[in-house]
Amino acid sequence: MASPARWNHVWVGSETGILKGVNLRRRQATNYVAASALRREEGVCAMCWGDPSESEILIGCLDRSVKLFSTEKGKFTESRQCLGGEGAFCGLAVHDNSFITCVESGLLKVWRDASSENVETQVGAGVCRMRQNPVHPQRVGTGGKENALKVWDLQRPEEPIFRAKNVRNDWLSLRVPVWERDLQFLPGSEKIVTCTGHHQVRLYDPSSPQRRPVLETTYGEYPLTALSLTPGADSVVVGSSRGEMAVIDLRQGRLVKCLKGFAGSVRSVQCHSTLPLVASCGLDRFLRVHNIEDKHLKHKVYLKSRLNCLLLTSRERWEDEEPEPAAAEANVKEEDELWDCMKAVATKTVPKRSADPRGQETQQGKRSKKQKRHSVGP
Repeated sequence: MASPARWNHVWVGSETGILKGVNLRRRQATNYVAASALRREEGVCAMCWGDPSESEILIGCLDRSVKLFSTEKGKFTESRQCLGGEGAFCGLAVHDNSFITCVESGLLKVWRDASSENVETQVGAGVCRMRQNPVHPQRVGTGGKENALKVWDLQRPEEPIFRAKNVRNDWLSLRVPVWERDLQFLPGSEKIVTCTGHHQVRLYDPSSPQRRPVLETTYGEYPLTALSLTPGADSVVVGSSRGEMAVIDLRQGRLVKCLKGFAGSVRSVQCHSTLPLVASCGLDRFLRVHNIEDKHLKHKVYLKSRLNCLLLTSRERWEDEEPEPAAAEANVKEEDELWDCMKAVATKTVPKRSADPRGQETQQGKRSKKQKRHSVGP
């Protein structure tokens, strides 16, 4: 029988190394790492699905290990040390039975079964994020602090196939600093959207002659830390270091709406692939799920730890789904067997207690005295 872990809707990784599965329908959160095994050196810093059916999760930890968690079995099945470079993982992806890692020092590496076949390249220091192109999985994008957006083809990793150019100097003729915090590829096109540590949202089009952004807008006054495309890919949801979230229209570059209820820096944001839902987590230890259309906060779960990253299931109609019939029948059968094993307990009728005789005598004495007091003597 499949593990109950497969029915979780959101998977969250924390700074203390805990992997949590959250069933939003039942409002239950389960830890899949024992409390006695927690170490801050194993804090989760990157996560991705291991296969299209979402039966496996790859988890990158601060100690440079990549662990494989099976949602079908509800436990960790493999672990591998991925040494090389310096800093934490800033991206994790899967391609052709191999997984791709990128660390802050800029070492991008493809890990295959045979270590001699591993592919690696240097993408520049100060990397903040590496993302995979979902349509062309052999391509990844990287960006960071003073490290402009680049797109790499892992089949030809010597040079990037696209290198963004910094925007023009500001009105004081000063250079604008580069700080790409997150990025994502737009499906159905070659466009890439990024958010920066200087509260900018930029849209790049590698198919156009220019390497500068084709659209740029700003939101708020604080660094933007995470982003995710809405299901229609015409808007992007961004989160900031101050706990602000907003929906930005990518066609006109305008603010559409703000999502409220946060109390700390947003670390990770992910929109559902088809439903108007967006999940977010951060330093205030809450997992939140908003409805993008009406801005309603549908779910809010306190998870006790500072949260770094999350994965939201792509299943549809998950709010109505029930456990498999076989599992439900097995539970009913076990419950029936439990009741059959119990012994019958005979019930005994307890007679009603009579009144206290002394109380009756006292009441009779009071009545007799009252009668004497009101009687008229001869």
